[in-house]
Amino acid sequence: MTISFDGPPIEIDTRPAVLDQFTVDETGQAGQRPCGVAYPADADEVAALVRWARTTRTPLISRGAGTSLEGHLLAQGNELIVDLSQANSILDISPADFTATVQPGVTRTQLNAATAELGLQFTVDPGADASLGGMAATNASGTTTVRYGGMHANVLALQAVLADATVVRLGRAVRKSSSGYDLKDLIIGSAGTLGIITELTVRLHPIPEWIRSLRISFPTVPAAVDAALEMIGAALPVSRLELVDAPGMTALNEFRGARYAESPALFIDIESSSEPAGIAEEQEIRRIAQAHSVIDIAAAHTHTERHALWEDRHNLFFALKARHPGSRFMVTDTAVPYSQLAVAVGTATRLGEELGLDISVAGHIGDGNVHTIVPYTDLNYAAVQDFSARLVQHALAVGGTATGEHGIGLIKKKYLRAEHGAAVDLMIAIKRTLDPLGLFNPGKVLDA
Repeated sequence: MTISFDGPPIEIDTRPAVLDQFTVDETGQAGQRPCGVAYPADADEVAALVRWARTTRTPLISRGAGTSLEGHLLAQGNELIVDLSQANSILDISPADFTATVQPGVTRTQLNAATAELGLQFTVDPGADASLGGMAATNASGTTTVRYGGMHANVLALQAVLADATVVRLGRAVRKSSSGYDLKDLIIGSAGTLGIITELTVRLHPIPEWIRSLRISFPTVPAAVDAALEMIGAALPVSRLELVDAPGMTALNEFRGARYAESPALFIDIESSSEPAGIAEEQEIRRIAQAHSVIDIAAAHTHTERHALWEDRHNLFFALKARHPGSRFMVTDTAVPYSQLAVAVGTATRLGEELGLDISVAGHIGDGNVHTIVPYTDLNYAAVQDFSARLVQHALAVGGTATGEHGIGLIKKKYLRAEHGAAVDLMIAIKRTLDPLGLFNPGKVLDA
């Protein structure tokens, strides 16, 4: 059908076969069939949809590439999906300012393909080829957070449509400002519950002159974690510092036809402005690894070699899926203080053994974010839920968080008050003020 409400006419797809594609997410969680899907091209069309939604009392779920892992995008009733994948233009690249301005449907690989020839890169790397709007909505981070930070650190300004259809610009395209309340960062990480992002200005970073990638194998997970923390403490210029445990390396060998040591491994990128400095830093990393009983060190020098090494890390989820055909997967996402990292990883391993689960630990160890990937079927789903809950409880008990980068969505909102206490009431007040009709992504993050 076509709607036209004080704005451009917009097509809404209501075909059942199309709507059924929006009833599951990456983890296999199931939702309801939405009432339709719209594909707005710009802020004017989004604002027109919001005005129509206010009049018809139709809730809206904004969506990018659909890579969410916490149920952010699942309809629970009669919501309309606002699919922003077609709003995918790069509006401006300013090398002098180290910024790019994009529509929300632009993906990170699309932007990096456009900036690489200028010697620049957008550094937030969650693994999936997510859209920048979706990454901002969930405050995504990933493998490069240890050096460059997540979306909060890399979005300078944004445009959003609020629940009264007002189009606002929040933030400025400068590196610092102390002007007024930081409303931009209120929208980032709100999972589309406070506004629909329609444009972003993001930071770009120079591509380093010298990069070396390493895969370092250790006899145990504690040895790998201790080595990683020593590298951070030595102020070494690592831009990626990832952990894959022994079951993960075994799965990668099977999936890639490789013969890597089937023991815990750190995947590392070192960046430097010159080759001599970089080589010196690499030698220090090798020294630290040797002090922690290293088994093997593989170095990737060329772009092709480095791409292949990191393809292993990014293919871990697919390798585990291939190893467990017919299973669904839960990916946990707790983050803890550095001092609690080894304990958090050990706790995950112990709980997996106690509950009879075939887990794999793969953390962004450089920023304290511990993921476990857990295959399951209907027969052991209760044990998987118990495992996830106990990991969250442990993280909160040691001063960590229920979610380091995936966001709250439907799955984690039950832990919000345990983590934030009375601050949840403030969050509810903000939601009611900005979205009094509850139109934006209802039931996600919190129940207002």
